[in-house]
Amino acid sequence: MINIPKFAAHYFSDMSSHERAHHDEANNVTYQRCQFAYEFAVAYVSGKEVLDVGCGNAYGTALMARHAKKITGLDYDSETIQSNISKYKNIPNLDFIQGEIPPLPFEDKSFEVITSFQFIEHIHARKEFLAECMRVLKPGGKLLLTTPNAVKSLARNPFHVHEYTFPEMHDEIGSLSNSFELKGLNGNETVNTYYRENGKFVRMILRFDVFGLHKKLPSSWLTKPYNWVTSIMRNKLKDQVSATSQISTQDFFLQDQDLENCWDIYLIASK
Repeated sequence: MINIPKFAAHYFSDMSSHERAHHDEANNVTYQRCQFAYEFAVAYVSGKEVLDVGCGNAYGTALMARHAKKITGLDYDSETIQSNISKYKNIPNLDFIQGEIPPLPFEDKSFEVITSFQFIEHIHARKEFLAECMRVLKPGGKLLLTTPNAVKSLARNPFHVHEYTFPEMHDEIGSLSNSFELKGLNGNETVNTYYRENGKFVRMILRFDVFGLHKKLPSSWLTKPYNWVTSIMRNKLKDQVSATSQISTQDFFLQDQDLENCWDIYLIASK
């Protein structure tokens, strides 16, 4: 049983205003869902010069560094970048750069592969960002990108500026590339059981928001409360769904059909 006042005091006093997937039991499903994208990308980045945009805490960037020729992690948050530089200083083919995006702070045709997982939904200049990716890719280079499927979202995420549907992403990337695939990132029954229970919790919370304020208030007002409620929810789910901590990347997969019922969009585009 969670002591809500004590829990709230702790989380509101020291809670990030960022959205990051931390690897602990309560956040394991989100972490594994994110990590799957990086593991799938390994076949594309092996032996290549790679840019990882929106690298965050860089757990996935470091994983890809085991296979890439050279990889650069790019993130807007200077504190995160400094932490990454210190944490991963012993990986010789990995470096980090801080920058607001777009534009991308690189010359034309700089990279063979660009990865950007769970990032594009956080920015306003999304099409400009995709165009920048195409600019800094070398001819024949690949862009690998994931973003939540808007159809599966039950409530507003205040960290997200815009969530895509598959048709929206198809049209946006189709205006920039003639060669691309859109796949759906989905989970097995164990994963989907977790998300069904998650959905019940979200709907219960939304019953209290009779005026739909979560859709109307400025996002800056909602980020810390959102993280707080999410933390409570995931800790409860950890106890209610016994398999939560055992779920791994092996419980996720990509599919080409029934895309609207997938959790994430997985884009693979060529220059």
